[in-house]
Amino acid sequence: MSGFLLVLFLTVPRIALVLVYVNTYDLQRAYHAFSFPLAGFLFLPVTTMTYAWMINTGQSVAGIGLVTLVVTVSIDLGTIFATVFYRRWD
Repeated sequence: MSGFLLVLFLTVPRIALVLVYVNTYDLQRAYHAFSFPLAGFLFLPVTTMTYAWMINTGQSVAGIGLVTLVVTVSIDLGTIFATVFYRRWD
């Protein structure tokens, strides 16, 4: 069961990021180069989507926006470290 949750946590944000990229222009408006969403897809998908949402809705990256980005970075890093921990003890 924990292996299924691990796969779910790793794939759902990336699938959502691909769907956002294919169906909308939000990532193209937020990032003017393809390399940033690609790096976000590989390493920090939730943070990439959150930053694009903030830029497209006109929110600033100061104050509560910065707190939101810090939380999403910690979620992404927590997922990465959870996979490392899971593989180490499996």
